[in-house]
Amino acid sequence: MTQYDTLIRNGTVVDGTRAPRFRGDLGIRDGKVVAISRVGLDADDAARVIDAEGLVVAPGFVDLHTHYDAQIQWDPYCTLSGWHGVTSLVLGNCGFGFAPVAPENRDRAMLSMSRVEAIPFDSMKEGMLWDWVTFPEWLDTLERIPKGLNVISYVPIGPLMIWVMGLEAAKTREPTDEELAEMCRLIEAGMDAGACGWSVQRLGEGFTSLQRDYDGSPMVTDVMSDKTCLAFAEVLRKRGGGHIQITQAKEDDFRDDLAFVEKLAETANCPVLYNAVIANDYHPHQSKRLLDWVNAAQAAGKPVYLQAGTVGTELTYTFEDFNLLDGQDDWREVTLGDVDERMRKMQDPAMREALRHDYDHGRMPIATGPIRKFVIQECVKPENKRWEGMSLEELGKAQGRHPIDAMLDLVVDEKLQTVIFTPPFNTDVEQNRDIFKSEYTVPGVSDGGAHTKFVTIGRYSTDFLAEFVRENDLLELEEAHYRLSGLPAKMAGFEDRGVIAEGRPADLVIYDFESLQSTPSEIAHDFPAGEWRRIQKAEGYRYIMVNGEVTFEDGECTGATPGKLLRHGHA
Repeated sequence: MTQYDTLIRNGTVVDGTRAPRFRGDLGIRDGKVVAISRVGLDADDAARVIDAEGLVVAPGFVDLHTHYDAQIQWDPYCTLSGWHGVTSLVLGNCGFGFAPVAPENRDRAMLSMSRVEAIPFDSMKEGMLWDWVTFPEWLDTLERIPKGLNVISYVPIGPLMIWVMGLEAAKTREPTDEELAEMCRLIEAGMDAGACGWSVQRLGEGFTSLQRDYDGSPMVTDVMSDKTCLAFAEVLRKRGGGHIQITQAKEDDFRDDLAFVEKLAETANCPVLYNAVIANDYHPHQSKRLLDWVNAAQAAGKPVYLQAGTVGTELTYTFEDFNLLDGQDDWREVTLGDVDERMRKMQDPAMREALRHDYDHGRMPIATGPIRKFVIQECVKPENKRWEGMSLEELGKAQGRHPIDAMLDLVVDEKLQTVIFTPPFNTDVEQNRDIFKSEYTVPGVSDGGAHTKFVTIGRYSTDFLAEFVRENDLLELEEAHYRLSGLPAKMAGFEDRGVIAEGRPADLVIYDFESLQSTPSEIAHDFPAGEWRRIQKAEGYRYIMVNGEVTFEDGECTGATPGKLLRHGHA
């Protein structure tokens, strides 16, 4: 009888704890690491031997910010994340999700997600199981379906408010005492069932509200009061556990937002993960302000953390379904509706005048960078190919017209199929270095499962290692794996994940550090209802293991689905 199901030999072990790397062997049995040796284990004692000579052996990555709530029902590996070494992830971010949802409200819930997170409605309509109603029943579904990685979920506040108050009431008034008590009870029930905490997006009603509902109005959580939010924090304080994920940037003084996050952490007496800190080439003071804040708050004993966006902020899209201009009133109105409605609005003289005014005054959408730098990446009609590669500024000069008129006429002529590219604006290496000098920053914001036709941020773990560590030497490898695995596992309550240790589950990545990279962007027609998405796969991962089973070998899926729902952070 063999002692190990799998023996990993001669790897460079980076264990996720910040301890120095070492050359050694790992013995795996029944899904767990049962032996770690620097002197070598006997290959004859193993049913399978993996030679990791020249390779890094590290804990699988923990992705704290995803929106795979729909996709996991048809994609057990939650790709892109599963391709890029993620072995555990959190669902239900930003207060968005699908539980509790009454059967008669399912279409409206999917419509909301088709705009706020840009998940194709037809894919959700065809691919979602909808064999649950309540949040505990949703967790039962997650436990039952095949999974290629481990999952845990927040209680998302949005569906809960709609369930208790109704959609219109939740957007227009405060809850009654009875409604508030019922919502707190439902959070408690969700935590009892195994949730790791709760999540919320609070972006107000103005220019900061860049992720909106299907009709262009703010999401219900955007307009919820501080009093309601703090009542939900009290639930966690009374329980003595859990944590909160919050995206907050209202129109008030930004310092008020940060002060409220501190108050939330004090009230809940638990960690609060704030989204997000990101380098900004145009406004470098923004990341510095957040870093100074989180360091001071932690020094004062307030357990707040920053999730750091580490992937380039570039976007590739058409105006057929783009929604990330929602923070500007004029652009939001133009991009509401179907293709015909959008085209009609783009030709409306009054709307054009408003858009020209925005352009002339340099108003920069939060998600895209300056409009003048938008690039015409690909045209449909042969006669328009001459404009490819031009920025809007260059397009306007080439045509002797205002850039807004030039762009809108072009995209209308091509029935909104023109591909637009917005260059990244978070490229400053020293800003990114400073972000990770803080002890309290967690890389990620993958948004996996969301904005599927615009971004491929789910590659963040691969790019973090390849660009931040290998190319720019922003962190040591030991620190990088702590940030990618050990720290986020602790944040989310994954009690036995994120590090390599005897007795812990064998969630592992085995990779070639020198060849690790993301592949070029491509379009994949692999969503239900024939929908497509933008993807980037990974090269350099020799093996990805979840609970001791290989899910990907040299980039090829094995078909194994050893993932688990980790109620209360553990299997």
